[in-house]
Amino acid sequence: MLAAGVLLAWLAERAGASRGLARDLALIAVGQLIISTISLEADIGVGNMLLMGGVLAAAVAVPYLVSRFAFGQTTIRFPWRGSRWTPLQWAYLVLVALAGWLILPFYFITSGVYENWPTVVEWHEIARLFVGVNAVGIWDELFFVCTVFALLRRHFPTWLANLLQAIVFVSFLWELGYQSWGPLLTIPFALLQGYTFRLTKSLGYVITVHLLFDLVVFLVIVYAHTGVPAVFLVPPA
Repeated sequence: MLAAGVLLAWLAERAGASRGLARDLALIAVGQLIISTISLEADIGVGNMLLMGGVLAAAVAVPYLVSRFAFGQTTIRFPWRGSRWTPLQWAYLVLVALAGWLILPFYFITSGVYENWPTVVEWHEIARLFVGVNAVGIWDELFFVCTVFALLRRHFPTWLANLLQAIVFVSFLWELGYQSWGPLLTIPFALLQGYTFRLTKSLGYVITVHLLFDLVVFLVIVYAHTGVPAVFLVPPA
């Protein structure tokens, strides 16, 4: 399917579509192909975490290196800071944390998707879950926003590029475990992250937003399995 998409883009380009479309879609396809070499099941064993970390890192690094040094492009960038955060941006962080606290326990517990993550009891298991959840959250922004969204924006209107990256983003999260009615949450989140990056031009800010959300995800998963920490309105499973 990835090859078919790149081929269609090449044919469209030959017919007068945006120049470089097939090349940029091929970069995205390469990243997705690298991801497809592993299972995305939430396994926090040390070996699997190292394997998954290496593969996900390659899925970002390979498109970046090919784009920069083979094609001479600077489309894929990782701008850590834009302008100084405004009071509205700080307020948005508070809103994200509050929304996560209200919505995520209901989603994870009532849908049962918390079972897609392992039960963690020992401190080292909890620590690995924390690292895994947050590392994937950082990677999400590097790949879906700084890579996929950036490449698509060269050829499509921003709204369409954002929608397309959200589709790719949500399909990844589905495989990771955000199933059941999870897309009702992950689609708006992906769209907001793309839009926020466009406005702020700050990777640091969108990562901060994502890590706040993922902190709540981590706490909810632990809470759903163990009943601790008892800081949510929904009772544990």
